[in-house]
Amino acid sequence: MTSTGDTTDQSTATTDSNTNRRQPFPQGFLDTISTGWADRPETLPAPRDVAPYAARRRELLSAQFTGRRLVIPAGEFRQRSNDTDYPFRAHSAFAHLTGWGADAVADSVLVFEPSGDGHDVTLYVRDRATRESAEFYRDAAIGEFWVGPRPSLAAVAADLGIATDDLANHRPGSDDLVVDEHDGLTSAVAELRLVKDEYEIAQMRLAVETTARGFDDIVRELPRVIEHPRGERVVEGVFHLRARSDGNWEGYDTIAASGPHACYLHWTRNDGGVLPGDLILIDAGVEVDTLYTADITRTLPVSGTFTPIQRKIYETVREAADAAFAAARPGMRFRELHNTAMRVIAQRTAEWGLLPVTAEEALDADRGGQQRRYMVHGTSHHLGLDVHDCAQARREMYYEGEITPGMVFTIEPGLYFQIDDETVPPEYRGIGVRIEDDILMTEDGPVNLSGDMPRTADEIEAWIAQSRG
Repeated sequence: MTSTGDTTDQSTATTDSNTNRRQPFPQGFLDTISTGWADRPETLPAPRDVAPYAARRRELLSAQFTGRRLVIPAGEFRQRSNDTDYPFRAHSAFAHLTGWGADAVADSVLVFEPSGDGHDVTLYVRDRATRESAEFYRDAAIGEFWVGPRPSLAAVAADLGIATDDLANHRPGSDDLVVDEHDGLTSAVAELRLVKDEYEIAQMRLAVETTARGFDDIVRELPRVIEHPRGERVVEGVFHLRARSDGNWEGYDTIAASGPHACYLHWTRNDGGVLPGDLILIDAGVEVDTLYTADITRTLPVSGTFTPIQRKIYETVREAADAAFAAARPGMRFRELHNTAMRVIAQRTAEWGLLPVTAEEALDADRGGQQRRYMVHGTSHHLGLDVHDCAQARREMYYEGEITPGMVFTIEPGLYFQIDDETVPPEYRGIGVRIEDDILMTEDGPVNLSGDMPRTADEIEAWIAQSRG
C-alpha cells in the first residue's frame, strides 16, 4: 500500500516529533502539478432503477415529521490503524432513503427542510476538487490523485433523482432531528424498512443467489480446507472471494466454526482446523452493491457423512425450522416463529433425557425455558440492508408486531452442546448445528428464498459427494 505521507524530493524532507512525515513539496512540483490536464467532459447518468422507490420512501418519512428538519448522515470513515481506515459503508438509513449503495461518498448528508406540509430534500455532497486545488494531490483521504474520481454534484443529482448542494453549504440546526441521535426518527427510519418494496425484494433475491454460489465454492474446496491447519480461515477466504467478485462485501463477519467452535454462536476468529469427523457450521452472507445482504447457515459433516448422533441433532434442528416455516403466515405475531421452533426443541431435548423437567414444563412462560440452555438465541430476525435489519424499530412493531407481505426475515433454530457441558452425554458434547434460511412473506404465504440450497441431511451429504466427483 502506498504511503499516505506527502510525496516530495527527499533532500527537502523533514520528520516531526511524532514520526509522521509532513514534508513540503518542491517548488517545481507546485509549479507544474496544476497544469497539463485534459478536460473532463461529463455525461450525466440516467436515474438508477432504485430512484423512484427511494423517492417514495422519502415521502413516507416526510409525512411523519411535518414541520421538523430531518438530518440523515451517510457517516464517515472509521480508523482501523494509524492512517488506515476501514472500507466506508454508508449508514443503512441513508442508503435506504437515497438509493446510494456501495458507491456512496463518505460525509454526505441528506437533509429534509420543512416546506409547507412537506419537505424540500437536499443531498449535501463534498464537491469534487479541481486540478488547481491542493486537495487533488495532497489529501490522501479524498484527493482524486489518491482515491480516484469522485462524482460531481450534477452527476449525483441525475443519478439519484435528488437535489444536491456542496457539503460546505450544509449548516446543522439546533433543533435538527438526526438519525441515531433522536429516538423517534431512528425508530421511524428503521420501521420504514420492515416491509420491502419490489426493488428491495429483487435485491434480496440477488444477495441470496450470490451467497448460495459462495457456499458451493466452499463445498468444492473442502479437501483444501481440511489440509490447512487453519482451515476455518480458508473457508472464510473462499467465501470472501465470491463476496468481493460478485458483490460488495460480506454483510457481516463470516462464521466458519468447526468442531466445538460450532457451539459458539458468533465464532468469527476462524483460526481453527477443520477435521474429518467433525461438523463445520458456516454462517455467511453476501452484501450486494446496493448493500442488501443475505444471511444463510448450513452445517456440514467435514468427512461428507453425518454420524448417527450428528444426524439426529441435525434433523431435529431441521424439524424445528420446518415447523416455524409451516406456521408462518400473514397476520401472525413475529414472536410466534420463535415459540413454534422452541416447542420442537423442548420436545426433542426432553425425549433425549436432557431436561430436568417435561417438555410442557419447559415451555411454561414463567418457570420454563430449560431447553434454552441448548439454544439461547432467537429463531428469527428481519433482514435487508442490515443483517439484523430494522433493529431500532419499536418492540410493538418488531417482536410483537404482525408479519405482513413484503417482510423478509430469517428462520434459524439451532442446538449447541458445549464441549464442557456435563448436563449432556459425552457423545453430544462439542456438536453445534444451525440451519438458517431467508424467508419472504407473500400474500399467499412464506417463500424460502434460500430453499434451493441443500437442507436435509441426505441433501447435504449428496452435495458434498457431488463436489468430490
